Amino acid sequence: MTHTEYVYDLADGDASMRNLLGGKGAGVAEMNRLGVPVPDAFTVTTTACVETMNRGGEWPDGLWEQVQEGLRRLEERTGLGLGDPEKPLLLSVRSGAVQSMPGMMDTILNLGVSEETVPALAKAGGNERFAWDSYRRFIQMYGEVVEGIEPHLYEDALTKLKRERGVEQDTELSAEDLKELVATFKKLSDDALGGAWSNDPTEQLRKAIDAVFRSWQNPRADVYRRANNIPASLGTAVNVMQMVFGNRGDDSATGVCFTRNPSTGAKELYGEFLVNAQGEDVVAGIRTPKPLAEMREVLPEAYDQLIDTMNKMEQHYKDMQDMEFTVEGGQLYLLQTRNGKRTAAATLKIANDMVDEGIISSDEALQRIEPEQLDQLLHPAIDPEHGQSPIAKGLPASPGAAVGTLVFDADTAADKGAAGEQVVLVRFETTPDDIHGVIHAQGVLTAHGGMTSHAAVVARGMGKPCVAGAQGIRINPAEKTVTVDGKTYGESDTFTLDGSTGEVYDSALPLVPPQINADFEHVVNWADEKRRLGVRANADNAEDAAKARELGAEGIGLCRTEHMFMAADRLPAVRRMILAEDDEARAAALAEILPMQQEDFEGIFHAMAGLPVTVRLLDPPLHEFLPDLVEQSLKVQKLELTGGDAAELEREKVLLGSVKRLHEQNPMLGTRGCRLGMLYPEIPEMQTRAIVRAALAVREQRGETVTVEIMIPLVAYAEELKRQRAIVEDTVADELERAGAELEYTVGTMIELPRAAITADQIAEYADFFSFGTNDLSQTGIGISRDDAERGFLGQYVHDEVIPRSPFESIDRDGVGELVRIGVEKGRSVKPDLKTGVCGEHGGDPESIALFEEIGLDYVSCSPYRVPIARFAAARAVLGKD
Repeated sequence: MTHTEYVYDLADGDASMRNLLGGKGAGVAEMNRLGVPVPDAFTVTTTACVETMNRGGEWPDGLWEQVQEGLRRLEERTGLGLGDPEKPLLLSVRSGAVQSMPGMMDTILNLGVSEETVPALAKAGGNERFAWDSYRRFIQMYGEVVEGIEPHLYEDALTKLKRERGVEQDTELSAEDLKELVATFKKLSDDALGGAWSNDPTEQLRKAIDAVFRSWQNPRADVYRRANNIPASLGTAVNVMQMVFGNRGDDSATGVCFTRNPSTGAKELYGEFLVNAQGEDVVAGIRTPKPLAEMREVLPEAYDQLIDTMNKMEQHYKDMQDMEFTVEGGQLYLLQTRNGKRTAAATLKIANDMVDEGIISSDEALQRIEPEQLDQLLHPAIDPEHGQSPIAKGLPASPGAAVGTLVFDADTAADKGAAGEQVVLVRFETTPDDIHGVIHAQGVLTAHGGMTSHAAVVARGMGKPCVAGAQGIRINPAEKTVTVDGKTYGESDTFTLDGSTGEVYDSALPLVPPQINADFEHVVNWADEKRRLGVRANADNAEDAAKARELGAEGIGLCRTEHMFMAADRLPAVRRMILAEDDEARAAALAEILPMQQEDFEGIFHAMAGLPVTVRLLDPPLHEFLPDLVEQSLKVQKLELTGGDAAELEREKVLLGSVKRLHEQNPMLGTRGCRLGMLYPEIPEMQTRAIVRAALAVREQRGETVTVEIMIPLVAYAEELKRQRAIVEDTVADELERAGAELEYTVGTMIELPRAAITADQIAEYADFFSFGTNDLSQTGIGISRDDAERGFLGQYVHDEVIPRSPFESIDRDGVGELVRIGVEKGRSVKPDLKTGVCGEHGGDPESIALFEEIGLDYVSCSPYRVPIARFAAARAVLGKD
């Protein structure tokens, strides 16, 4: 029987073992290998966690024995013993996922402290207060994390004691105060547990490791994984490390530092520390820490060593590092290093700077940046000319503009945000349990905490604006209010946060479009040099077309003409066309619409001069241009009951009759697309005339040309495309003959039905190009109605991991993706040079783009603001194949 290694000593690991030891364990092992001072440790692997989960929480055979042996070796190396009253070993038990999940899982510090070991701990540190402080911290943390005792029981007792002693900070409590607090905490724990608190440190260690395993599946970790597409199957490692104490006195400290500014990317000192504190004090935002630069004054030797280590780690990992450290009695220890969470702007600046500094190549920079981060830079900012004064100012913890009504708890933020409301989450300080609220909020405002607090780190990673540690604001969560300078605000009030300056405003300030800077341009230009796929935009008007071109679109892959029909000044003519009782009346209405469509096309062709434009002929069923059946029925009924104007009643009855006549039980699979053109050939004929006339007018008036591509939608049979193509070709010929002109154009189809993909070789006989409409192809290929599914079972499917993501967010690779592959292969078997693209929303999704690169499509098309992301993702897809 093969023996599985579940436990690795510090010296046995390195950075290459990240998947097994987790990010934290591999990082500490690598630092140890490089000679950086780290506490001794051993790591329980991610495999142990996964096997425990798979066994319903039961540890795999041999795991506990390996943990005990790892502990024995650690005791031997340190010369200390867990629970030894003479030379006690204290441990931290910390999670360490493969991918960084700051604050999402559980930690237990000071394990091994007890009534028996406190005297020796005090003697070794020469500080009795420190020993009792460590003990009270352990009881609270172990009680909450391992035993599930309500946190407020401990917090209330601590607050009560500070009030009785007349002090503000925990550090102002004496050793006797803390000894009293320990007794209180133990009594509270015994009462909550219904039995005596166990002092057996070996039992505590096993239960602590088990608690960290369980925390991998806690709600906040689950929410964070889903938000960041981290597989639940990875599990977490558990790092059992010798405690070093930042709360040993004034020559001790704890802190967090980044090798560059994670908000701006600037190469400057960035971090915070607290004297006489433990690490949780900094990241939890319980105490407001001091800037790292001030550490030079109070702990100069440790400060110099820290700066040297920061530089060494950045050069080694070739990326900005986020590091946790403790100073014990003047001695520096590094507890963690990892690639730091940063804003999108900082990501691009750091990438550019590191390329300039020769640390990484442009290809490495492209692989380091996530495509979604570019999206954060394409959101509006506060108009600098707003002219209002802030009501408060805090730390600019995560840049950007956030405007929303106030909410005071994470559940409300999640509910309102998910319902489409814009909210700002206001908290005393955020905890990891607030993650679901942070995800759905526009921004976060806290009264306490620093630049490296949990709220700041998580917000930066998600691109959410955050103002932390705002001075002078008083939050009353029970009453759901916040008071600033004597004025109280509640859930009906709106705040604007400027995460770049830390300023808070009590109104909705005007926003301005995003400004793309040089860093952004450099990165997407690197991508353009690397990518193979073309990138076009979906645009239905001149304004969107111009914006798309500004953002780097190489043409329009989808112009939806029905959006032009919906405009208020066109709808009456469209309805006359629908209500026409004969061909002559219909032709008259279409003739009225034609110049309107021509004007729209001229604007788009001008914006896209010199580039291809794919125009999709009318796609939706006609009833979409008419009132809702129920609303129209009620309108007629009301006129009948109230004795309204007879002529008006007759008009509304005629309209109701048309609505009933055109109503379909399943219109998405009804008379739409080319089927509509087959029944009413006058429609594609009119649209073709508008396209040709617009192209000729732009060429004649402006000297500009475009590559005209006319797309026939919803084709299922080759014969449909053959007949629709004939209408287009005959109409184009007629227009060109009248104008005495020539015009190059192509005719293709949108592949959005499974039959079209499977019979693509037949359809290709009559197509110059294929454009895969993956939105409808997903609906018809999977057999689900998007609107109904997203309101119904789809979210539950994702939550229950039936499917990894919504197939409308990222393409269903094995099903719908395979239909695209079949369509391309069959189409090109008939026409090897057949141009193929995709114009569904998947054209802007990085994971889907990777598949389209693999299949060999020629281009993707997406919304204008997704164009830079698609350009970037297309380059990443090429690099992923190298």
